[in-house]
Amino acid sequence: MTQSAFSDLRVWQSAMELALQIYRETSNFPRSETYGLTQQMRRAAVSVPSNIAEGKGRRTSKDFSQFLFQARGSLLELQTLTMIAKRLGYLGDEQANVLLKAAAEVGKSLAGLINSLAASAA
Repeated sequence: MTQSAFSDLRVWQSAMELALQIYRETSNFPRSETYGLTQQMRRAAVSVPSNIAEGKGRRTSKDFSQFLFQARGSLLELQTLTMIAKRLGYLGDEQANVLLKAAAEVGKSLAGLINSLAASAA
């Protein structure tokens, strides 16, 4: 596996931006959600770039792929939590749509990287 810095990966950069967007948007959630939805959304958002970075540091493409799958799982969790926040009225339609669109783009990039690693391993 070719070694380069995880921070050079566009998918990591996009996931980092998404995490920052989630932090900004959840700062306006009700105080009653501080240890509920706010914290859960933030943890899921932070997990995406963190798993990409951790996987990039592994020795094999197979190990890297496993962490990318974990990142994808966290991303799907984040999308679900975003939809819940929208339904609860904590996010407006536009806010939720921006976040969901950004998450979908990260998801496409993750899928592309996973597929690329699988093809190179075959």
